[in-house]
Amino acid sequence: MQEPNTPSEVTANETAVNDGKVNDGTEATGVGANEARIAELEAALEEAKAQVLYVKAEGENIRRRAMDDIDKARKFALEKFSGELLAVKDSLDAALVVESADVNSYKSGVELTSKQLLSVFEKFNIAEINPVGEKFDPNKHQAISMVPAEGEPNTVLSVLQKGYALNERVLRPALVTVIQAQ
Repeated sequence: MQEPNTPSEVTANETAVNDGKVNDGTEATGVGANEARIAELEAALEEAKAQVLYVKAEGENIRRRAMDDIDKARKFALEKFSGELLAVKDSLDAALVVESADVNSYKSGVELTSKQLLSVFEKFNIAEINPVGEKFDPNKHQAISMVPAEGEPNTVLSVLQKGYALNERVLRPALVTVIQAQ
């Protein structure tokens, strides 16, 4: 027959049960708590995965919309400029259909069309590069030849073809002849 537990053994057993453990060291109520905690963590993980997928999809949508906007900007970047040039083209076409005009009327028509084109250039910040008498600048000018002449060496003597700059960036350098050093 087994003797009843001594008071010190009873206190130890009660403490073990109160800690969630039985005499043999296994958990009595902790198993259910751990399973609940695991289920809770798994749910949080699934929610985090869903949020990551949402953020990833949102990022892809933003990237796609940005690419569409860039494509549209490329396609229609010259729309205003092109519309302004159409008026110049209309003036040239009108000059070609006139049959009974003299040279002076053609000349004045071409001058008006040239002014119209220059006004379009001004509107879109396209500037002429016409460097007669200026110091040769290889960033804005392209020397076609050097000729001996009176004047300071490396100065532009004449312009064979004007250059153009868009917002101070050279579109086409001016073709020039330069005074040669003697």
